[in-house]
Amino acid sequence: MKKQQKYKRKHKHYNLPDAGTSPGLVYIDKDSLDPVIKIYKYNAESYEVADAKDLSRVKDMIADKDFSFWIEIKGFRSMPMFETLNAEFGINKLTLEDITRTYQRPKLEEYDGYVFAISRMLHFADREELENIQVSFLLLDNALFTFQETYADCLDPIRNRLKAGKGNIRTAGSSYLMYALMDIIVDTYFQTLGVWSEELDAIEDRLFDKPDKSVMYDTQVIKRHLIGMRRVVWPERDKLNDILRTDSPLITEQTKMYVKDAYDHCIQIIDIVDSLKEISVSNIDMYLSFISNKMNEIMKVLTIISSIFIPLTFIAGIYGMNFAVEDPVTGKVLPRNMPELYQENGYLYTMIVMALIALAQIIYFWRKGWFK
Repeated sequence: MKKQQKYKRKHKHYNLPDAGTSPGLVYIDKDSLDPVIKIYKYNAESYEVADAKDLSRVKDMIADKDFSFWIEIKGFRSMPMFETLNAEFGINKLTLEDITRTYQRPKLEEYDGYVFAISRMLHFADREELENIQVSFLLLDNALFTFQETYADCLDPIRNRLKAGKGNIRTAGSSYLMYALMDIIVDTYFQTLGVWSEELDAIEDRLFDKPDKSVMYDTQVIKRHLIGMRRVVWPERDKLNDILRTDSPLITEQTKMYVKDAYDHCIQIIDIVDSLKEISVSNIDMYLSFISNKMNEIMKVLTIISSIFIPLTFIAGIYGMNFAVEDPVTGKVLPRNMPELYQENGYLYTMIVMALIALAQIIYFWRKGWFK
């Protein structure tokens, strides 16, 4: 039998702030990873990558307007890092709270001096578990900060494009880099949906071949993931629409032109999600229908068998009462007490009558089409 749940939801318990807690508190989870900071410095002619232990020298570095910078931060176990963002870069504490509270929905917020955005990255991790990771963006004049709580991601194609220097990625500024990262995250949704689409096709084949309980379990897991993706894609679409409508000077008109393409991708993904959700519901309904039909067939067979044996049981019950014709003590004849019990060949005649009754019922049921 096929394993029932190929895709397992990774249960993650978010630590929500207590009611009445002061807003703007940076939260560092006890299981947070140590920060890994990479600084990408690039323009049309050059490209450099460097590791950094903290953000103490980043402000002076990004003061060079001849270059664009991507500061990639993975892991949050460093309160001084967030204090530096607040003190030196002027990042609002509400923004820092949203970065560290990694249960936020995709959104776009504009502040004095920077733009803050959030995307949700979906990808299959080890053991084929689906992970839903928050990626936060801080867009400054010529620098882009990205934050995520884990080390794994799907952003290697963007790093390769930066290294190769092809296209507009080195010349279109930091807002274009933010678009490119958001776009690759959206494009991975297509890959995930492709996996689920193939799995639903395989489940449908199993439905027609040999349906079992695993069909319903596997379909329900995919349906649950589709609902989760829908909760991600709808606000992602709204966020991209906000980018198209914003008047922030940090997001160029060239970037907005490309954001339209990502927005269209979101619309397509929403359509695919709805279609796959309908297919998953249809598979579950079809499985339940197969089970119901199978149960009806079983009940039909049992009904036929019961219908054949009910009159036979009635006859056997009557002649199983064993009332004697003659009183064994006094010898008195009792004419109304089943005299046929002592008739010659009575047993044979009774069996023949029962067989004829059963045969007549079988012929009747066959002509009615019950055996088809």
